[in-house]
Amino acid sequence: MSLHLSNVILHQLSKNDQDELVVNFRAESLANDASSENLVAELHRVFNSKAGKGFGAFKSDSDFQIWLQEFRKNERSFNDFSQDSANRLKEELAKYPFADEGILVIAEYQALATDYLFIALLPSNQSLKVTEGLDISATDYLDINKMDIAARIDLSSYETDKESNRYLAYIKGRVGRKVADFFLDFLQAEVGLDTKQQNQVLMQAVQDFCSDSKLEKDEATNYKKQVYDYCNEQIKAGEEVQVQELSGELPASSDGTSFLDYTKEQGYELEESFPADRSTMRKLTKYVGAGGGLNVSFDSLLLGERIFYDPETDTLTIKGTPPNLRDQLTRN
Repeated sequence: MSLHLSNVILHQLSKNDQDELVVNFRAESLANDASSENLVAELHRVFNSKAGKGFGAFKSDSDFQIWLQEFRKNERSFNDFSQDSANRLKEELAKYPFADEGILVIAEYQALATDYLFIALLPSNQSLKVTEGLDISATDYLDINKMDIAARIDLSSYETDKESNRYLAYIKGRVGRKVADFFLDFLQAEVGLDTKQQNQVLMQAVQDFCSDSKLEKDEATNYKKQVYDYCNEQIKAGEEVQVQELSGELPASSDGTSFLDYTKEQGYELEESFPADRSTMRKLTKYVGAGGGLNVSFDSLLLGERIFYDPETDTLTIKGTPPNLRDQLTRN
């Protein structure tokens, strides 16, 4: 991937003897060499691969936004901007019991003709290495793949479309920890585009299109599979769902109405593009359910063929079980 690095700096957040969170500032930015570029390129790649990202925009009274604007106008140095940001993150983290330690990385760079500002608190771990004298020594390393406190600002979008609600992307973090909350507070931003909702609207629009177009069962199954396959390929490529592009790959209804025209005519509130959510879109091709110790998943085309549901008795009948399941049932 072609990446042009402008600025990158590291600061360390750690606890002192009084168990207070403090910042150990780096005096100046890292040199823009191959190591720095490789670090930022890997951060960019891992961030793209993370599922479940949230999107948002700055609040009107955001101090962070003001600092960022001053930096981009060359009214504030990158070093001052990074130190003010580190202090603000420390103050926000100190409000929470987890108060993570780690290495704060702030990077300004361009990738695929888009300018970005990347901010992440990376976990620092220890590992063992063998020296030339065959001794064992400890070495610290950044565990980038475990990164779950990170945000990336699409500066190109931010500076050309102030009304956008999605130029700021962040990792929602681990279940049970309000990671997204404190990071949004640190940036003084608010939740914008709801990607889960967009995927649910898309799924509903596909279901309704198939129904209103009176597609046969096989036609509807193939239509939904095309949508799922497209979304899945976009996820693999690190790209977003482009509704117009998706519509161009799908057959029109019998009266010539395209999927895009259908969504507009019926008032579905779909953005022009948004990240696909695999778990949501999977429901187009599968029936999935879990509860009470039971976990069921099967391809939608099997309903009415090998799998039958009776709503009156709430009974699911399966004809022809998978060989490994049949073997377990027979042995027990």
